Order: sequence, then structure tokens, then C-alpha cells
Amino acid sequence: MTDDPIYALLAEHLRRVAPEIPIDDIDRSADLRDEFDIDSMDFMTLITGLGKALSLPMPEADYDQMRSFDDLLGYLRSHTA
Repeated sequence: MTDDPIYALLAEHLRRVAPEIPIDDIDRSADLRDEFDIDSMDFMTLITGLGKALSLPMPEADYDQMRSFDDLLGYLRSHTA
């Protein structure tokens, strides 16, 4: 784990949609939907929860920038800096 609050927030929200998947064991560059075996509704729940937690609009047009754990982490960091 890291002291990075954005990482911690992302990990927390991923645990809510896929509690059985250990965050430390995933391929952080692979597609989130495959790594966490989540469907489009779970993905929307994840994005909506993160957006609310950070007061950050996360438009559907940006979803391609949020495919993997690392992509989403980078997106959140760049939009909250």
C-alpha cells in the first residue's frame, strides 16, 4: 500500500464493487473489467462513487482514459492536482 490518498480512495472503491479481489494481486495495466470481473454497472458504480468522493466530473467521453487501474489512477491524479 501507499500513503497516496488517491490510491487509497481508488482501492477502497474497487473493494466495494469487487471485495473478493486483492488489489495487490492484480495486473495494474490490464483492463479493470477483466481484472475485477466487473460488468458495466459495476464500472459505473465505481466511476460515480469516485466522482462524488472527489467532487470531480468524470464524463463518459473520458472512459477510455480509465481502462486499467494505472490509467484510472493517473486520470484521478491529473484531474485533482
